[in-house]
Amino acid sequence: MKVKLDVGRFNPESEGDKSFRQEFDLEVEEYYTVLDALMQVRDYEDPSLAMRCSCRASICGSCAMKINGTSGLGCNTKIVDVIKKDGTVKVDPAGNLPVVKDLVVDMEPFWSKVREIKPFLQTKGPEPQDEYIAPQQAMLDLVKPVGCIMCGACVSDCTVLEVDSNFIGPAALAKASRFIDDPRDEMNAERFAQLNQYTGVWDCTRCMACVEVCPKGVAPMDRIMTIRDQIINAGIKNTNGARHAEGFASIVKRYGTLDETQLVIKTFGVLNPIVALKNIKALFGLLPVAYRALRKNKLPPVFHHKIAGVSYIKNIFKKLGA
Repeated sequence: MKVKLDVGRFNPESEGDKSFRQEFDLEVEEYYTVLDALMQVRDYEDPSLAMRCSCRASICGSCAMKINGTSGLGCNTKIVDVIKKDGTVKVDPAGNLPVVKDLVVDMEPFWSKVREIKPFLQTKGPEPQDEYIAPQQAMLDLVKPVGCIMCGACVSDCTVLEVDSNFIGPAALAKASRFIDDPRDEMNAERFAQLNQYTGVWDCTRCMACVEVCPKGVAPMDRIMTIRDQIINAGIKNTNGARHAEGFASIVKRYGTLDETQLVIKTFGVLNPIVALKNIKALFGLLPVAYRALRKNKLPPVFHHKIAGVSYIKNIFKKLGA
């Protein structure tokens, strides 16, 4: 099978353009993965091609990269599954991380964010004589987050990190969820306080990119949404994120549809002078958005009405206990 491998390369020692693209025409077997093809290039076409790989079995996570614009593991992505009609497969280094050379990225920003959430069990009481015991069901519930291989694919495709590198990111938050849900860990209050701040769980835009690219089904966004619920259930509601979530639900429960104007008021605490004063900068920042919406006739109506059958919506909330 013929394939044209279009590789995004980066040479830090180049005197000219450090970034460039290079195509390799290869003859490969149908069972070849993208990593197999890259290794063929490195071994027989261009030994200067830099990349990371180790286990070749979706265990180590070293070969995370962008394939046709979407992050994944080179070792478990078959050529036949991603080859385009013109016979091309496009490969680039992982996103949202500094490129060192070719397909090798600097993982230090990734690991520094993981270290921020203190990814280890923390207890407060005396140590048991033998070991810390956890119920079997509790550990079964941790199967998904524990399955994370820290490949960074979720970070690579995170749309928030593209615009704000301060966001702690889906991988670190999924790892935090693993310890929050571990009954042996006794630092939930401290973890909630940290993740409830700017850069934490409320910065996620729920684009689902991390869910779609995770090779192990960890579903980082689901973990983030769970932490949000846990923070609110713990009574910590003094953030715009918490107010947004509760305001969204209360408006839909009342009207059956969303009133964006009321949502802004509830999110930024406009009716509470103290909260509104703290959010004055953010509120002024919304004026350009409102102006553009006005120009396009997309401003929400001033008066919002209940939809017919809103009682059915209320019944849903009632059954959910919300």
